[in-house]
Amino acid sequence: MNKRSLVVRGRSWETGMYEYRPGGRGVRAAVIRGLCRIFVLPTLRWWPLRGPLARLMPLVDVVFRPVPRLAGTEYEPVRGAGWRGELVRPCDAATGGGAILYLHGGAFLFCGLASHRRIVERLALRTGLPVLSVAYRHLPKQRLDVSIADATDAFGWLVARGVPAESIVCIGDSAGGHLAFALAFHAARTGAGRPAGVVAMSPWLDFDNAAKSAHDNARRDVFIPATRLDRVAALLTGSEHSAAIDPLRSPVNLDPGVLPPVLIQCAEDEVLRCDAELMADRLSAAGIENTLQIWQGQVHAFPVLADLLPESRAALDDIAAFTTRVLPTPPAKCA
Repeated sequence: MNKRSLVVRGRSWETGMYEYRPGGRGVRAAVIRGLCRIFVLPTLRWWPLRGPLARLMPLVDVVFRPVPRLAGTEYEPVRGAGWRGELVRPCDAATGGGAILYLHGGAFLFCGLASHRRIVERLALRTGLPVLSVAYRHLPKQRLDVSIADATDAFGWLVARGVPAESIVCIGDSAGGHLAFALAFHAARTGAGRPAGVVAMSPWLDFDNAAKSAHDNARRDVFIPATRLDRVAALLTGSEHSAAIDPLRSPVNLDPGVLPPVLIQCAEDEVLRCDAELMADRLSAAGIENTLQIWQGQVHAFPVLADLLPESRAALDDIAAFTTRVLPTPPAKCA
């Protein structure tokens, strides 16, 4: 475990922690990697981003609807200004303590409430907190600005329900990790209040994909085809090509000094490790508390696979511990 430190105003501030998590060489992790290499990687590489087939991508979420819900949780359907959601509570919900805002991944192209219901349930059960899972609008029908607006509106929905901004932890995986950071930046700019913390699993934070494409992980990643990132980024931002994208559309290029404590998790061999490391470095340079966890032998956004992998469950334990630590009032379970 290596510590990153920064001298600020003549004092030494320990602002960042790098944690390397070995393991992930078991049979289950190997099977997951193999299945991703055989099925997920080529599908994401060749699936059209426009046209009739692109309009089928939201159906991915439908596949997960039959998955049974975990015992000990209850649900409240939510509708916002253009977005849908589910407020998931443990049956023995904590009193006070705050809430979690969860933003699902899926490359801004697919997934939703059903695909990420299990990780949301597990977070609720581990923390004792209510979790608002947001089905924000995204490609192919809507661009990045709409996705960010939906995330921001969901944050405001929690505040309007009586949860202080500083008692909300924003959590997201992949595209949702981007939105978690974008939301925190937006809240700081508009005076909506700083959330208690940000957790990002394998976040996509930089639309300049040159460094990622040149990295060895562009060949090692068994999940994300690095060759598609530029095209998706251009579609997201309405640009003709990725080189024309305003750098300020990428969270890594915004002022990290306004952010709360941050936990970032990523896989050792995934292409988005570049973004995770860059954001962690910039957070440390700005004096913001952050932890970057690099997990060996895992795939992109692996904590979502907690039903299958012990490493994923361990990662969720770390997220739960971080969440309860950064809240101004730790949750207290009902008797």
